Amino acid sequence: MKKFFFALAAAAMAACATEPVVQSRLDWSEPADPAATDPALWQEVGKTDASFGSIDVRYPRNAPYAGTIADETTVTGWRGERLSAQAVVWTPEELKNLRCTVGDFVGENGKLAGIGRARFVKYGLANRFSNKVYCGPRPEGEVPHLEPNLLSEETTLDVAARTLRPVWITVDIPASAKPGTYRSQVTLKADGGYKKQLQLNVEVVDRLLPPVSEWNYHLDLWQHPAAVAEVEGYEMWSDDHFRALEPTMRLLADAGQKVITATLNKDPWNCQTQYPYADMIRWTRLGDGSWEYDFSVFDRWVEFMMGLGIDKAINCYSLLPWKYELHYKDDVTGQDVTVSVKPGTPEFKEVWTPFLGAFSEHLREKGWLGITNIAMDEQAPAVMEAATELLAEAAPELGIALADNHFAYRRYPHIKDMSITIYADMDVDDILRRRAEGKVSTYYVCCSSGFPNTYPSSKPLEPVYLAWYALAHEFDGLLRWSYNSWPCDPIRDARYSGFTAGDTFIVYPEGRSAISFERLREGIQDWEKATQLRRELAQSDTAEAQARLEELNAAIAACAPRDEFDGWQEQLNAAKRLLNLPVR
Repeated sequence: MKKFFFALAAAAMAACATEPVVQSRLDWSEPADPAATDPALWQEVGKTDASFGSIDVRYPRNAPYAGTIADETTVTGWRGERLSAQAVVWTPEELKNLRCTVGDFVGENGKLAGIGRARFVKYGLANRFSNKVYCGPRPEGEVPHLEPNLLSEETTLDVAARTLRPVWITVDIPASAKPGTYRSQVTLKADGGYKKQLQLNVEVVDRLLPPVSEWNYHLDLWQHPAAVAEVEGYEMWSDDHFRALEPTMRLLADAGQKVITATLNKDPWNCQTQYPYADMIRWTRLGDGSWEYDFSVFDRWVEFMMGLGIDKAINCYSLLPWKYELHYKDDVTGQDVTVSVKPGTPEFKEVWTPFLGAFSEHLREKGWLGITNIAMDEQAPAVMEAATELLAEAAPELGIALADNHFAYRRYPHIKDMSITIYADMDVDDILRRRAEGKVSTYYVCCSSGFPNTYPSSKPLEPVYLAWYALAHEFDGLLRWSYNSWPCDPIRDARYSGFTAGDTFIVYPEGRSAISFERLREGIQDWEKATQLRRELAQSDTAEAQARLEELNAAIAACAPRDEFDGWQEQLNAAKRLLNLPVR
């Protein structure tokens, strides 16, 4: 395992010695830029400066800010909503201990204290897909580049000469806030006397976004708990490991995650990630041929996630692991045994039937049977038929989940949690019928698709578009295969194997968020807002309400394309503004 160095993730300034120092086990330094800095770009930059930029832009580190300088900006949202802004600092000389603080927001209706925070955006190596090569071997001669994505928890940061540093500002509007406009001073300071103040205004709309626990958007980002132990350096499933899991999984819960990702046996994906999935259920074959199952890790993991508020479903991978391999301990020899058990064979039924019976009974005792699904990933119809037949016979009370890339969802009307590839279409009537039956219908993206996606090289507005795409197609939400399947050095290098950089994860170790993840959450908020507005407008019989509904529906329908098109960003931002207009 890679040796990690202890580093301070935050350093207290001498003037604020009472601030806590957050300790990290990891090295949070940035990589060098593969591209050389062009001195000509900096010739006209005579001094350090700062401005508000756009949250829809990823600013290069080696070039000065080229946009319109703005000392003031306004963000608008509902009570209970999280908003984002982005400032940029660029300097021809080194800055030591740059610091950014967000003051209280003050308006005619009072003061909103402590609702803003600033985080430095850090850069890591990435690649862009080219010639529509998203999965598989990378194109020959591909050169990595830096992308700003990671949101740092460092209180101060040294900024090298001839570089730009973005600052991500997050504002959480309290549910109790009174409508109106509130103003705050964003202060940038560094050693040597540099100081600049920017004004951030928040316009609070007189509407309420429900708390995350009441969101209906079905978010299913597959978790990889073993990667936390491997990257952060803890013994698997130890108390320290579970403590380390909390910040990363709490971040997920705060985005409205609905599903716990669990495993049934050996790594279901045959280690397509840097680190294999560790066993949650230990199988032992006794001398008389019977089986014992140790569910203790599975139970602790599920209880841990439920304690964070992720409790709608438990999706267990998989009855159909890739290569169909299982492993177990032979109680007679004490050795671990790996076997390949193909669906439809007598051995498949012989091995899985006792497990499914014991697992169902265990789930019944825990009170989890009604929310647990046996999950399959991108399996062909023939093997799916064998799996579903066995489940109907051996464990009829268990649900089924499937990520389907075979355009075959109609073969499985009984599947409780169905997610289809973005390249497929699901009939709206089928979605509505399934919803009425209490079933979930989502779509998914991965490295097989370029746009829209959540890569560090994706345009920052793309993760927002994902939710509007779900609105346009009436999907209940989104599945994505990788929340935190980190490569060996995710802080500095998002590349891994044959995947587009960042396909295997969307957040960083120790619970560090990212531009992509913040925008994904923003899109989910939009979905909740739009769903609420459509329902209310449809119930109103005023001409104005019907006109508003038609306008909103047209804006949503315009987000149906699965391919990038000219003007999509302007169109989406115009649609977002409709959500903040008053309803009469």
